[in-house]
Amino acid sequence: MPRSGDVLRVTRAASVQFTQPMMFRVIRVQDLPTCDGWAWLDGYELDSAGEAVARRSIFVRLHGL
Repeated sequence: MPRSGDVLRVTRAASVQFTQPMMFRVIRVQDLPTCDGWAWLDGYELDSAGEAVARRSIFVRLHGL
């Protein structure tokens, strides 16, 4: 399970919506009911320099992270 501050490389393995890989810094894991093995993450999409460019909530398959 991701934790606050973790930086993840999110790819298509995490969800079909991520056709282009993205770096993502986790703020929190939302406490929402989901399918087993999936989670909603709040955080920031990062650019190539590691700077936040957009705040996002993403729905991901944990095994794919």
